[in-house]
Amino acid sequence: MHNQTFMRTYSPRQEALARKAAQQRDNQSFENLASSDLLTQYRIKSEPYYRMVADEIELYEAAYSVRMPIMLKGPTGCGKTRFVEYMAWKLNKPLITVACNEDMTASDLIGRYLLDASGTRWQDGPLAVAARYGAICYLDEVVEARQDTIVAIHTLTDARRMLPLEKKGEVIEAHPDFQLVISYNPGYQSLMKDLKQSTKQRFGALDFDYPEHDIEAEIVAHESGINLDIAKKLVHIAERARNLKGHGLDEGLSTRMLIYAGSLIYKGVQPLAACRVALVRPITDDPDMRDALDSAVTTYF
Repeated sequence: MHNQTFMRTYSPRQEALARKAAQQRDNQSFENLASSDLLTQYRIKSEPYYRMVADEIELYEAAYSVRMPIMLKGPTGCGKTRFVEYMAWKLNKPLITVACNEDMTASDLIGRYLLDASGTRWQDGPLAVAARYGAICYLDEVVEARQDTIVAIHTLTDARRMLPLEKKGEVIEAHPDFQLVISYNPGYQSLMKDLKQSTKQRFGALDFDYPEHDIEAEIVAHESGINLDIAKKLVHIAERARNLKGHGLDEGLSTRMLIYAGSLIYKGVQPLAACRVALVRPITDDPDMRDALDSAVTTYF
C-alpha cells in the first residue's frame, strides 16, 4: 500500500469568516459591558416609598409583562413620577426620565451628530438609549413637547417596536425589556395642548388622583416626618383648597406641597408660617384668594 499524504488546504474565506465571528463575539461582549455600565446610572438604588391606593401596581405589572406602553393621567404632585420610580425599582429595570418642554425637538429625544476633536460622532438621545439597551423611558408632561417630537414615538408604541435614526441611517429594534411611559395633567389640557387620538390609542392608561384623606395623611407623615395629627390637618387644608379649583384657583394644593409644608414644620418652622410659604404663596397671587386660604390655615392651626 502506498502511504497517502494528507495536506491541509488553506482557505482565505474560512479564515476571514472565523476572524469575523471572533470579532462579532468581542463586539457583542464589549457592547454588553458598555450597556451595563451605561444603564447603571439609571437604576433606582433603593426602594422609593409608594403607598398603593388601588390596583395600579398589579395593572402596571401586567402591562409591563406584555410591554404595553402606559399613559399616567392625573393632577400635578399626586404621585405619578414616584409611582414610575417605584415600579422601575420593583421590576429591577433602569429608568430614563425626560422632562418634556416646548423647546424639545425630536433630535433631543432620539439623538444627533456632535462635533468634537476627533470629528463628528453620533450621540444617542434618551429614547434611543432606552430602546437600544432595554430601559423604561418616562416622558414626563408629554403634552408640553412639540407635536412633531411626540410623533417620533409612534414607531415604538405599536407592533413594530422600532426606532428609525434617519440621520444615521439606522433602525433600532427595541430591546425586549424596553417600555415607554408618558404622563400628563388633563387639567391643563387645551385644544392647542393635547395628545392626538393617533397617539392616545397606542397606550394603556392609568388614572391618578389625590388619595383619600387617611391615605394622603399617611403619605405626608411618612415623607415629611411630622406626626399623623398634623398631617391630617394639612390634608384638611388641601381638601378645602381643592374645592376652590375653578373658582379662583387653577389647581388645588398637591400632595407634594403638603409634604413641603410638613417638612418645614418638622424642622421647627411654625405651622402658620410653613403653610404660608409652602401652600398659600406659591399657588396664587390674588389677595382675596390668599386671604381665603390663610383663613383655612388658621382654622386648623
